[in-house]
Amino acid sequence: IMAEERLQFHEMGLDDRVLKAIADLGWSQPTLIQEKAIPLALEGKDILARARTGSGKTAAYAIPVIQRLLDSKQSVREQDVRALILVPTKELGHQVQMMIRELTAYCSRDVRVADISGTTDLSTQRPILMEKPDVVVSTPSRVLAHLNAQNLVLHSSVEMVVVDEADLLFSFGFEADLKNLLCHLPNIYQSFLMSATFSEDVQALKELLLHNPVILKLQGSQLPDSSQLQQYSIKCEEEDKFLLIYTLLKLRLVQGKTLLFVGDVDRCYRVKLFLEQFGIPACVLNSELPVQSRCHIITQFNRGFYDYIIATDEESLAEPSNASQVTAGKGKKRATGKGNKDKEYGVSRGVDFQNIANVINFDFPTTVESYIHRVGRTARADNPGTALSFISHTEMPLLAEVEEVLKGDNADCVLKPYEFKMEEIEGFRYRCQDAMRSVTKQAVKEARLKEIKEELLNSEKLKTYFEDNPRDLQLLRHDKDLHPAVIQPHMKNVPDYLIPQTLRGIVNPLSGRRRKRNKPRTDGLIKASFKVRTLI
Repeated sequence: IMAEERLQFHEMGLDDRVLKAIADLGWSQPTLIQEKAIPLALEGKDILARARTGSGKTAAYAIPVIQRLLDSKQSVREQDVRALILVPTKELGHQVQMMIRELTAYCSRDVRVADISGTTDLSTQRPILMEKPDVVVSTPSRVLAHLNAQNLVLHSSVEMVVVDEADLLFSFGFEADLKNLLCHLPNIYQSFLMSATFSEDVQALKELLLHNPVILKLQGSQLPDSSQLQQYSIKCEEEDKFLLIYTLLKLRLVQGKTLLFVGDVDRCYRVKLFLEQFGIPACVLNSELPVQSRCHIITQFNRGFYDYIIATDEESLAEPSNASQVTAGKGKKRATGKGNKDKEYGVSRGVDFQNIANVINFDFPTTVESYIHRVGRTARADNPGTALSFISHTEMPLLAEVEEVLKGDNADCVLKPYEFKMEEIEGFRYRCQDAMRSVTKQAVKEARLKEIKEELLNSEKLKTYFEDNPRDLQLLRHDKDLHPAVIQPHMKNVPDYLIPQTLRGIVNPLSGRRRKRNKPRTDGLIKASFKVRTLI
């Protein structure tokens, strides 16, 4: 669709206050899903939409919900909960609330929103619900708890119901809660079902929730093509993974904000402590951390405080019985950690990371869906992105499976080999072996406990102190060294003689800055002068 032919926001019959907020957000024109869904929703139609992450689907339902609430306020009505938005994770709940607050910046008195997906006591949230906010955002289990405690009544007032990331709600084990919840809703309401995939579960939910819906299947492909998303794979075994991540980050061959995905929480801390040895700071996003800390880490990451976040999929949380999976790489059972993990947590999906330049699969994901959702964190909207997967020999069948699905989906959406001669960086191996010896199981365990304790303290501070001192919140950082392993100062520097000849003109790791070149800085993996020409 040519830009001139596309329907613009100001042609949708939206309230001037909403248009002003949209302009403040810098959205010059609607995304495809917004252009199609908003007019249909304003007509009162039920909508089932399949759109990939980063397509702007939150605003596609939030804008019509706000507009319909503003329209209904023109006649005198009792204040009540008119819209219910169901999400799979607390982080997504927080972000949906923020999005609605931004869109209602000029009509916040007329449209009030409450996110009740957090873990605080029901009694703490009761006063918020007593004020009957127009929009309630929550996970299904939390809404059900409030309904059972009679803090919330929906059967007489709700007019709109949104289920966001519907396929994920099922994989997180919310099916029973969702079905119980439907009994508390009125007979007639408008509903929106947003999902990245149309699974059997989503089809079943469609029967329960929607009435003659308009079905929008906007992207045939689940990932952008190679003009926007560059996907690479490199074959390397366990020790080489650490050697390669050290080289890529220390020599700044990876530029821009980067998400590193690993297999489990212990691996997160193993990689963090390993990078700490070389003075490379990174945050761990861990389901054991308090939700305030997790949301704060994501917010700061989005604002550019950190370059690297290490995360897991945490898919095993959906089914505790499958909690131990066979590790790709060692055939041993992989413990997904003890501790109090948060069932309503997921990083590869749902969480709105902004401007991610690179996704690195340090450990290859165990399912095709997981690969698509991890890599879907980059190349969002119209931004370019790079995905690099480290593949050990035991992970080769998983790679083949992913490639088969991606080729079937879109022949142009395929993983190219990342040509990199490992012998060029052999000089760094002894340093990496040195660092890996320091990162013992005990060190990982201590780091995990230390961070949970620190973040619990931060979480309490975040709730109370920072409400009164919002500026100080910016000073609280989450990528500090945990230091259970002994750090050797010389490891932070890279002597010139160790840098491969082919890289000397490109990087200057001692200053931490790239040497000046005529080209402007671009995010992603450095390829042209280093990888393709000299190392193939």
